[in-house]
Amino acid sequence: MSGQRPILVTGSAGFIGFHTARQLLARGDTVIGIDNLNAYYDPSLKQGRLERLQTLPGYRHFTLDLADRAGIAALFAEHAPRRIVHLGAQAGVRYSLENPESYVDSNVVGFLTVLEGARSVGAEHLVFASTSSAYGANATLPFSVQQGVAHPLTVYAATKIANEAMAHSYSHLFGFPSTALRFFTVYGPWGRPDMALFKFTKAILEGRPIDVYGHGEMERDFTYVDDIVAGVIGALDRPATIDPDWDAMVPNPSTSGVAPWRVLNLGAGRRENLMRYIAVLEKALGLKAVLNLMPIQDGDVSRTEADVTETTAALGYAASTPIEVGVGRFVDWYRDFYGV
Repeated sequence: MSGQRPILVTGSAGFIGFHTARQLLARGDTVIGIDNLNAYYDPSLKQGRLERLQTLPGYRHFTLDLADRAGIAALFAEHAPRRIVHLGAQAGVRYSLENPESYVDSNVVGFLTVLEGARSVGAEHLVFASTSSAYGANATLPFSVQQGVAHPLTVYAATKIANEAMAHSYSHLFGFPSTALRFFTVYGPWGRPDMALFKFTKAILEGRPIDVYGHGEMERDFTYVDDIVAGVIGALDRPATIDPDWDAMVPNPSTSGVAPWRVLNLGAGRRENLMRYIAVLEKALGLKAVLNLMPIQDGDVSRTEADVTETTAALGYAASTPIEVGVGRFVDWYRDFYGV
């Protein structure tokens, strides 16, 4: 595909970014990846992902921080990516309680540089990661993009809501399409060490108790990474458009009548009890967990579940991986990668 403008994937050495870049390359796209390879978690894991990407034809990597305005602007000027998948961000709900500044730097300032880049090259489409945490204090299940998101419970969630609003303004002012994807608890091979499945697996194999918040009564829409990536690429291939039925007197919060912009949920569309998730992991490991039951943490919610009605209508999206299969694949990867 020589001569074709590349697709830019930010956060390409991250969990979802790695899987997305790999899938784009597998179908023949040329991909430019950027990642600052920070030490928020074990850099060897990011390096392992990057090494695998760099063996694939059509991939080119740049180690850059999203808040580096001059560096990002130069990259856009030189390579003029036609489409952008923005997955680079400071992740993690709980860490935002300790280090809110890093979230504003990465998720707000960094996102602004991406928006400016998209504007400068007349991007065909910007797809970016938002979060189910945006629903905050909302307790109506399943979470629908028709619901408001005015009550976030963490700085992390607030930065993602800000991203959605910033993208709308840029799409309105400069005409390039943008799509926000609210991810629900993503898991799978090459996952992040700060996520429950990774922490549980490590602790169980080391014979240590696992901390189970919410006294084990929490429920999550656990979504396998391959299903998430199918949604990301499906959205990328179908740019957002102005909604001709949008009513300014009764505004739909997930579409726009003045900008080619939309918000979609990416989840499995069902919720699982945390204790069942742990039981599936125990079976995959062939080991029993010692449970340390604890109260729910600040900024957390008891239940999540995605309403994917709009996503299915727009993309033909349907998550298909049961947790038994997804957890089993994660355990196989973990044992292989760490030799345990």
